[in-house]
Amino acid sequence: MSSPLRVGIAGLGTVGASVIRLLERQAASLAASTGRTISLAAVSARDRAKERGIDMKGAQWFDDPVALAQAPGIDLFVELMGGDEGPAREAVEAALKAGKSVVTANKALLAKHGMALAKLAEEKRVALAFEASVAGGIPIVKTLREGLAGNQIGRVYGILNGTCNYILSRMELEKMSFDDCLREAQRLGYAEADPTFDIGGFDTAHKLAILTSLAFGVAVDAEAIHIEGIQSITLEDLTAADDLGYRIKLLGVAQRTPEGIEQRVHPTMVAKTSAIAQVMGVTNAVTIDADAVKELTLVGPGAGGDATASAVVADIADIARGIRSAPFGLPVAALEKAPRRAMQRHEGGYYIRLSVVDRSGAAAAIATRMAQRNISLESIMQKSRGAAKGASSGEPVSVVLLTYATTESNIREALEAALSDGYIAGRPQVIRIERE
Repeated sequence: MSSPLRVGIAGLGTVGASVIRLLERQAASLAASTGRTISLAAVSARDRAKERGIDMKGAQWFDDPVALAQAPGIDLFVELMGGDEGPAREAVEAALKAGKSVVTANKALLAKHGMALAKLAEEKRVALAFEASVAGGIPIVKTLREGLAGNQIGRVYGILNGTCNYILSRMELEKMSFDDCLREAQRLGYAEADPTFDIGGFDTAHKLAILTSLAFGVAVDAEAIHIEGIQSITLEDLTAADDLGYRIKLLGVAQRTPEGIEQRVHPTMVAKTSAIAQVMGVTNAVTIDADAVKELTLVGPGAGGDATASAVVADIADIARGIRSAPFGLPVAALEKAPRRAMQRHEGGYYIRLSVVDRSGAAAAIATRMAQRNISLESIMQKSRGAAKGASSGEPVSVVLLTYATTESNIREALEAALSDGYIAGRPQVIRIERE
């Protein structure tokens, strides 16, 4: 058997502690499958005295993660601290420069500095592995980079944030408001005290940037992603979607188009019959459209100590076996800078909810504005609060429009024109429809 792989772990939170437990519990099977033992040689965290319920006997303690990354007593550095700058970036760079392979779960770091770190890993002929950075325990990185090497991928999309999926699921199933669901998610530990990074779509965007690079052989370009969160989604939208045969999910979508790579994160209506619509709660899912396998959907836990640790340990095992893949599937020099496709050119169907002023000619005027932009309507739903009393109450009428495929720019222009006509009260709600 080869010499032991000596592992140093920086970050002993939920995931770090779970990694140590998995390495201990699976020690015999990992040694048998990789041909060498994997030993915990050193650790680093902010609080040395904290009780973590893990056995770290024999592991050297470092207060400075950079010093750990450079330590001659480790062969592999595992970064589980988080953050796109500061100690996480400094320690990963230090480890790579010292000729040590790196495993990380840090999607923010990879979305911002992934190309530079991958180039450094290539130069030093070491591994940079990050299965745990996207979709927790789902092996999506290896699937795109290795399992689908014989395919040309046309689109990759998915539910990449469990917090948002939990909120939308509870809103729909239990008829709760967004604010109530968010408070419950925070109470259960699914959402942070400041949930902006999750509900604003930024966490999903970081993960999508990584998937886009792997799927299409392009450089990571997080700045190209159009981002919208779920803050504006109401119970009325979810009810209307249900009536129309859809569910609303926050999706990250990347697809190849003749004009370039389109990357977008936004609330999306998906048919209730689709595989991804069945994914509820904190679960994640990723669907890949490819020429050989057609459609492939992977579903599993997107977060949590054990699920994320499972992906980290899988990367550690690969490195123990001597496997060193190009981090993003191709050498950095071969990754193209893909042309960005502007969101205004996006084509698809749209759900539009309007509060229409309840007076004669309003509906006809809005329909005219749609027709002027060549927008065809698939269906119209209308519910007037005043009508229930047998007469107009003077309150706006809620009108839902479902369009056939059109462009983002056409939708925006038609709605701006309708707003200027004075027939719409408040801002329209617009949700894109993702077809199978």
